[in-house]
Amino acid sequence: MEEEILEMKLGSYGGRVSVLEWETESGAAEETMLLWGIQQPTLSKQNAFVSHSSLQLRLDACGHSLSILQSPSSLGKPGVTGAVMWDSGVVLGKCIAALLGAQVILTDLPDRLRLLKKNVESNLRHGVRGSAAVKELTWGDDPDNDLIEPPPDYGSDVIYSEGAVVDLLDSLTQLCRPQTTVFLSGELRNDTVLECFLEAAVKDFVVGRIDQSQWHPDYRSPRVVMYILVKN
Repeated sequence: MEEEILEMKLGSYGGRVSVLEWETESGAAEETMLLWGIQQPTLSKQNAFVSHSSLQLRLDACGHSLSILQSPSSLGKPGVTGAVMWDSGVVLGKCIAALLGAQVILTDLPDRLRLLKKNVESNLRHGVRGSAAVKELTWGDDPDNDLIEPPPDYGSDVIYSEGAVVDLLDSLTQLCRPQTTVFLSGELRNDTVLECFLEAAVKDFVVGRIDQSQWHPDYRSPRVVMYILVKN
């Protein structure tokens, strides 16, 4: 008998999402098998929307033109995502949020802040209704109070390393209140890493997957998945 999928609104997101609920320990494995079976990410071109070898990318989104500076040399260290745009990159969404009137805080590791600040300054100079600030955040460390007050919405490409899952969820747990909505978009790189993340996330969060039919049609990709997390 096929298990019924619960669909509901979750957090501040206006659409309905497929809530991940499972009664056995194999639930996370079944979710990853479903994604790889339906979306078949390995058959699609990686980085279809971006180029890691370019120093600068020009992107149009939501009526705004963005210029994103990159550091291709930052990819030389294995196991990191570097200071470049990925298909599910967060910089695009956060810059657009500020352009549309939101108050945004962008975070990264200390050695990435300089480039992040340049991207904010180059894209948010004229006609900006919102604001964007850059702050340091290392997963697993205690966050500054200004990252917690008021409770924000988060989005990022962060599910890439099994070793970083514990620190990532530790930071999200500290940063989130029950009313905080976490948006996580990630590339389907490694099913083991995603399974590890989901197994740990459902212990403290209600997790829902956003169907690609609700995404912007220009940015749908079988290599990308988007989840919403709301703290229990």
